[in-house]
Amino acid sequence: MLARIYRPARNAMQSGQANTKEWVLEFESEEALRIDPLMGWTGSGDMNGQVRLTFESRDDAVAYATRYRIPHQVYDPKEAKRSVRAYADNFKYTRKGQWTH
Repeated sequence: MLARIYRPARNAMQSGQANTKEWVLEFESEEALRIDPLMGWTGSGDMNGQVRLTFESRDDAVAYATRYRIPHQVYDPKEAKRSVRAYADNFKYTRKGQWTH
């Protein structure tokens, strides 16, 4: 019953940073998913796969896991490189690089 502690990445469909400040504790799946022959749905008998706990900080999540003796692995996030450019920079006279249109 290994738990993963990580900070989720932002949604690719939005430019905002919503729901990326919290840390998440999720359990690894112990059983493989199986397909229901009648309906075709996938499922398993592992109920821990449905548990998702959120914490305000990394230390809170690690403290929770150690308090309840849950083996865990922490995945630190990679910080994104932020480049702030204006749309008008695409049409500057001193632009370096080839025009694509």
